[in-house]
Amino acid sequence: MVMKILKNFFKRVFSNLFKNRKNIKLGFYGPPNAGKTSLANRICKDFTGEEIGTVSKIPHETRKIQFKEKVEIKSKGKAMVFKMIDTPGIATKIDYEDFMKYRMKKKDAKNRAKEATQGVIEAIKWLDDMDMVVVVLDASENPYNQVNITIIGNLVARKIPVLIVANKVDLKDADIKKIEAAFPEYDVVGISAKYGTNLEEFYESIFKLSKKIK
Repeated sequence: MVMKILKNFFKRVFSNLFKNRKNIKLGFYGPPNAGKTSLANRICKDFTGEEIGTVSKIPHETRKIQFKEKVEIKSKGKAMVFKMIDTPGIATKIDYEDFMKYRMKKKDAKNRAKEATQGVIEAIKWLDDMDMVVVVLDASENPYNQVNITIIGNLVARKIPVLIVANKVDLKDADIKKIEAAFPEYDVVGISAKYGTNLEEFYESIFKLSKKIK
């Protein structure tokens, strides 16, 4: 009788612990135009029917934190619930003149630069609220740069579980091996958010990473 009571007690405890781990806060970080919002949009659209934000060829389209609650990702018989958090692109320098190259008026360009700068600060602050993070990098770009090192460094300092996504594998110049060489201590998954390439492996990696949450 005592054993049965104890078994039921521990069953309730572990059940409650599992429930508390639901709706894991999953953040999408990376440099501008790497495809963070495109990936978050595809996931949210596939599992909720709604996108999380807008995308544009102009850098820093996402300038504020945007999120979607209770996104249940299902893959190969597994299912987990996440709070998807899409963040502004991290940059060490934001110049309004760069936006004017996209035929923006000077006033609009300056306003966008100001908002983008505030977005970077907000994104870094939000790191303290993340359970796990997906760092989205453009597989056709050189991964060895100050921005990427800054992002990874901030995550390491906070001991946040990380998955690196090499996005845009559909591009001719894409090179996943460069990203793997740059960050050998992390799992790297090559995908195309635009075409939905290799998302099953991405989901499997997300489930695997969730086990590292403390």
